[in-house]
Amino acid sequence: MIKAIKGTKDIFQPEIFNWNVLENLILETFLNYNYSEIRTPIFEETALFARSIGEATDIVGKEMYTFTDKGGTSLTLKPEMTASVMRAVLEHSLHKKQPLNKFFYISPMFRQERPQAGRLRQFHQFGAEAIGSNDPYLDAEMIMLPYIILASLGLTNFKIKINTLGSPKEREQYKLVLRNYLQPKLNDLSEESRKRFETNILRIFDSKDARDIEIMKDAPKIEDYISDADREHFEKVLAVLAVSQLDFEIDHTLVRGLDYYTHTTFEIVSDSVGAQSALCGGGRYNLLSSQLGGPEIPAVGFAAGMERILLAVKNENITLADKNFIDTYVVVTDKEMKNSAYSFTTYLRMEGIRTDMDFLGRSVKAQMREANRLNARYVLFIGEELSENKVILKNMETGEQTEFDLQEELEELIDEIILGDLSDEDIEDEDFPFDDPSLN
Repeated sequence: MIKAIKGTKDIFQPEIFNWNVLENLILETFLNYNYSEIRTPIFEETALFARSIGEATDIVGKEMYTFTDKGGTSLTLKPEMTASVMRAVLEHSLHKKQPLNKFFYISPMFRQERPQAGRLRQFHQFGAEAIGSNDPYLDAEMIMLPYIILASLGLTNFKIKINTLGSPKEREQYKLVLRNYLQPKLNDLSEESRKRFETNILRIFDSKDARDIEIMKDAPKIEDYISDADREHFEKVLAVLAVSQLDFEIDHTLVRGLDYYTHTTFEIVSDSVGAQSALCGGGRYNLLSSQLGGPEIPAVGFAAGMERILLAVKNENITLADKNFIDTYVVVTDKEMKNSAYSFTTYLRMEGIRTDMDFLGRSVKAQMREANRLNARYVLFIGEELSENKVILKNMETGEQTEFDLQEELEELIDEIILGDLSDEDIEDEDFPFDDPSLN
């Protein structure tokens, strides 16, 4: 039997209901903040990610799914979204059409890393990018957006960590200071950190090795090497977060591993997802546009892992969606009436009522079991009563059964099912499908 590829996962009920809740919340939140959705191709030229993320990063060096197509072009399944969004902005000259572009996305990503809880090889992220402004209020907004979504899900066991990387010039000076600090301790670092010392020295702060962590505790802090303008920008971000009543902690070891980050960087972490604690991360990336061959365009964004968030929801024992249900299950008590039952099922669906019926030719008893399995709120019996334009509606919670005359009480029947959620619109008899004698 052919099975799913290692590191991928099928998602279906009941788990899919939590995904639906999360996706709807994402959509509602971003639209409230006036972000428009963007969808980019699932693969891009490999050079896009090599130039933007950085050749020395683990993503480019170890984790990308890269292949050569029949035309000889090196393509990569996208491991992250920011580079793709910036590529789209530059390619379509969106930055020339309006000064500020605000996008959000929900998309699968691909990284060939060791699968573990909340981290798969095909995983899903949502996020946002605000391209065209250096305003620190937007930095704060990029932290507020995921915070609102996480809090709306009912999550409480998470915290915001924030830092500043300063401008590129000051960061390069800081790297020299850090290199001088680490040079005498090089042999005490882990093998991985010794490699990072040569390729991407700031990534040593990300090491989980106990020796590395101890050494980096006394490392110089980047905040001591940023300019007054950079410090003012960072302090403004913190002030906006404070006014917005968001709790946060400054973490001077938070550097983020991608080459395009500048100034504000942040993560939201949780103890509810195990060792890989980050639920989302982001920051300002004013360098990215120029790295991709465009003009200098300030930008800020974030990305959040949907699998990790839903894992946190599960581990915090939060119920996002009640078990699935339908409004009405149509039970056919006389097989000669199946055409009419199907027409009525279609009619109810067109009225916005979640409805289903039997398609396996089962007995009335088996149909009732199916109605219970689907958690139907009502069962509508269609049988010989239909010859007199009557149907029987059963409330599955109370057990009460009511007979309705379709010629006179159709509107009352609909109102009963939807519990008054729709307005009392007049339903003309001629619109009712049972008026066609050929259906009976």
